[in-house]
Amino acid sequence: MLEDKNQQRTSLADLGEFGLIKHLTDSIKLTHKSSITGVGDDAAVLEFNKKQVLVSTDLLVEGVHFDLSYMPLKHLGYKAVMVNLSDIYAMNGTATQITVSIAVSNRFPLEAIEELYAGIHLACKSYDIDLVGGDTTSSTKGLLISITAIGEIDKKDVVYRNGAKPNDLLVVSGDLGAAYLGLQVLEREKQVFQANPNAQPDLENYTYLVERQLKPEARKDIPKLLKELEVTPTSMIDISDGLSSEIIHLCTQSKVGCNLFEDKIPLDQQVIATCEEFKLDSTTIALSGGEDYELLFTVDTADFPKIKANPNLTVIGHMTEKNEGMNLITRANQKIELTAQGWNAMLKKG
Repeated sequence: MLEDKNQQRTSLADLGEFGLIKHLTDSIKLTHKSSITGVGDDAAVLEFNKKQVLVSTDLLVEGVHFDLSYMPLKHLGYKAVMVNLSDIYAMNGTATQITVSIAVSNRFPLEAIEELYAGIHLACKSYDIDLVGGDTTSSTKGLLISITAIGEIDKKDVVYRNGAKPNDLLVVSGDLGAAYLGLQVLEREKQVFQANPNAQPDLENYTYLVERQLKPEARKDIPKLLKELEVTPTSMIDISDGLSSEIIHLCTQSKVGCNLFEDKIPLDQQVIATCEEFKLDSTTIALSGGEDYELLFTVDTADFPKIKANPNLTVIGHMTEKNEGMNLITRANQKIELTAQGWNAMLKKG
């Protein structure tokens, strides 16, 4: 997973907290006008010129959110940033800054933390984000990463979860279920390795699934696309915990019901094939898998002509009156109540 250079070990204790921060952040250059002061003072100073500020924070814990036996540290750093940027884009905003805090045990040398930050820096460069601060401390329980994402948006453009109306169309970007299946493939290969340390992982047929799990991409392009199409979503959320959970969030906060059509849920061919191999139901995986980091949103029916031919977007249902409930319409045209069975952060994966 880590490159050969990481066999060289530099003790973090020799650097100390401030030495480590200086080492990891020396090369940072601020690129946004709103980034007045970054790392090095008591607080970052941001100036947004009458725009509204968006702030979102996520905490990732080793053994709960990630497993370093198959998650390279560089990928982990990248993914940790994506998880947070996705929340900003789910508000229809532009992400501009992040802060990064880590708690790390003494089993990690400097070179390992450099790998983690290489992924963080790559994400910042790829998504045009400034790293403006954070914290480091020691941990007795492995690695913990907390990232706060900051963004900006004009007041008139903010999209909340509570704006959906009956008859609005339910739309999703990309495809669903691949990240969860990637996790299942990696867990299987881990078990094979534990039984036979000489075994080589066979991931050739699962490249898309594994990439969706290890290196997801936040959908920065969707707010920009919607603006170009002159479409303003009435509500929006990102899909981190599974499609069904996110639909229920939108319905609950907007006080509406919904009809989700099973045959409209977008699935990659690799998802379909791997579900057959693992004897899993692809609809269940799409509804409950999570970690897709696609955007789920509603639009007025009048906007349908603007989005219907776009390959990035799929209409998967529509909103209804609240008393009609939240339902999955199966391929057999049966109506089944939607339930939230996605990721629960309070339940550690076994």
